[in-house]
Amino acid sequence: MTERATPKRRPGRRPGTADTRGAVLAAARKIFAEKGYDKATVRGIAAEAGVDPALVHHYFASKEGVFVAAMQFPVNPAAVLPTILGGPPEQIGERLVRFLLTMISTPEAREPIVALLRTAMVNEQAVDMLREFITEAILTRVAEALCIPPIRMEVAFAQMFGVLMMRYIVKLEPLASADTEELVEILAPTLQRYLSA
Repeated sequence: MTERATPKRRPGRRPGTADTRGAVLAAARKIFAEKGYDKATVRGIAAEAGVDPALVHHYFASKEGVFVAAMQFPVNPAAVLPTILGGPPEQIGERLVRFLLTMISTPEAREPIVALLRTAMVNEQAVDMLREFITEAILTRVAEALCIPPIRMEVAFAQMFGVLMMRYIVKLEPLASADTEELVEILAPTLQRYLSA
């Protein structure tokens, strides 16, 4: 009787499996919490998950992509910014307001963002991570694309941040129950002024 050779496991990182995506997300949450968005790297996330960095890129395309998935954002800014920036420049304020209000109009889409905002209000580490991500993934890109000073983009973002806080966290009426199109009509001209070069 001959003994069957037991196949030896190859050394190195484990290959992608059904649970690899979940392992990468768990590792990403840990790394982002420990290091913040700016200092976290795809290589560091992969090492924490015990996978090859190529698998992180395979599942999430970039550090931004894994952050969006780990924080459960409803959209990846890299996917939607071209649409927002692609139309007529004189309508950017309207497109931006409509997009933001529509994006989080459902409770499922809103919950992760509201949870992160609440956490950022009381946790310095969370606010650092959120600030780094917003600056790198959204504000800087839009300011450069529109050829405007970064402060204009920051003021526009602050305007919308305040509206979202009052509408969905403080639930100030009648703002909380106002129709999206009514808010677009009110807010778009103000954002347009901030975003016009």
